[in-house]
Amino acid sequence: MKKALVLILALSAILIHAGCDESRKEEVAAVKPGMMELNLKVNGNSLTITVPDSSIGRLEMAEQSWGATEIKVGKHFQISISEGQGDIALKKSDISGDEINKFKRYIKEDPNTLYWESAITEPEFHFYTVEKAGPVFYLIEDIKEEHFTEKDVQQMLESAKSLKLQEVVKPAS
Repeated sequence: MKKALVLILALSAILIHAGCDESRKEEVAAVKPGMMELNLKVNGNSLTITVPDSSIGRLEMAEQSWGATEIKVGKHFQISISEGQGDIALKKSDISGDEINKFKRYIKEDPNTLYWESAITEPEFHFYTVEKAGPVFYLIEDIKEEHFTEKDVQQMLESAKSLKLQEVVKPAS
């Protein structure tokens, strides 16, 4: 009888432990395949954002003198994050008034996000969004060094929307 009780307790412990592991797998699975969660600091604030993993290219992060943090993963993922509320109306004016990179259409336009198509000689896509992480607003946009496809910008915009304040884990007492 004691052996049966010990066996039942051992199996219960294994199942409970396996259940804990399953919940951890679900947390990890929340990040899409090919993506990873990146920890970063912008003006001293600890944040997390989902970016492509190394299968796309080498991750490069640089803090710029004007306060922005630039994140690049290969040539198809390049974003700039800076603290601030941005100005959607001013950005719309800049986009429509650009004599070189001619505005074609908005793919997404709401009070916090602009996602548009433009062209110099061939189509290119860009985005500009304001996201709130904790009490602070951040302006996130593509870096204008490359010509991005619609698929590139969709991925960058999805990444921008994943920005959040990093949770601080308190040690158990």
